[in-house]
Amino acid sequence: MIIIMTLSQLKQFGVIPVVKIENEEDALPLADALIEGGLPTAEITFRTECAESVIITLSKSRSNMIIGAGTILNIEQAKRAVKAGAAFIVSPGFNEKVVEWCQINNILCIPGCVTPTELTAAVNMGIKVVKFFPSEAFGGLTTLKSLSAPFGDVQFMPTGGISEDNLAEYLYFKKVICCGGSFMIKDSFIKNKEFAKITELTKKACEIVSSVRNK
Repeated sequence: MIIIMTLSQLKQFGVIPVVKIENEEDALPLADALIEGGLPTAEITFRTECAESVIITLSKSRSNMIIGAGTILNIEQAKRAVKAGAAFIVSPGFNEKVVEWCQINNILCIPGCVTPTELTAAVNMGIKVVKFFPSEAFGGLTTLKSLSAPFGDVQFMPTGGISEDNLAEYLYFKKVICCGGSFMIKDSFIKNKEFAKITELTKKACEIVSSVRNK
């Protein structure tokens, strides 16, 4: 039930901000910028030393947000992320051990899959949603449509190369549950503390989602 609820929320958001935070002090201002822009969610990537502490901070101080952990490569990282407060786990590739651990602990896991072999492995483990990454580098929507044809029950979260220009095109494809994107939260925006700009671009992203979902 928890997994279904989390998936429902991610689908409602339409786009999930993929965030790399170098300084923990930026966590709350960034969260507030996303919330003000209409996206109370974020995938905090485990690519920085402070990722774990950022998830702890956000899960405690911004409990209205749905916080996930990204770039999870092994069980140890998954355990740390969930203990810190992550509601969902995202991996760049398919790691059977991470998937199994998440299933045992009733945690939503979205593994990366870009080939029929990886998708078959995911389906055999009961996975219903996978991350298509890096989306544009692997052929974008054209590849995604071809890949999805034999896997009718699988939904996708394309990530990598998603922009303000192609977000709607991805969302119009019914097999896409949501997209992962960082175009509204570029590293330079966070580094320069341009949180108003993040709010502005987040609002635009939400408008794109609404324009697709309300048709």
